[in-house]
Amino acid sequence: MKIKLLLLSCFLISGSVQAETDKRQFVEMPEMMQNHMMANMRHHLESINEILFLMSNNQLDKAADVAEQNLGMTSLTSHNAAHMAKFMPEGMRKAGTSMHKSASRFALKATEGDAASAYKALSKVTSACVTCHAGYRIR
Repeated sequence: MKIKLLLLSCFLISGSVQAETDKRQFVEMPEMMQNHMMANMRHHLESINEILFLMSNNQLDKAADVAEQNLGMTSLTSHNAAHMAKFMPEGMRKAGTSMHKSASRFALKATEGDAASAYKALSKVTSACVTCHAGYRIR
């Protein structure tokens, strides 16, 4: 029992220390906007997963369509990006814009039918995600 309490205490302490050492910039926004942004990011992740599945099945045209409609420049209106951007610091906006532009470039590469080039282009999409998530947090 003592060991369980000790382990639980260590877990709780490490969680609070981790939160205190989080060096990412906190971006304040209303809770409704936080929820909207989190839903968008979950949708982005689902889309990347679908793209990878389609690419693994040599369906590059379908992967291109998913990318453009859900992540690319075409998706900005459906994600209400203009409304979200006013809450973001410049670096966060640039990372988001980079992700959307990279997704559109990936879609073009994927339609060319060369899987290796498409995967390389897709890595630029996920690199923009990593850059943003490494630098910013909303909660």
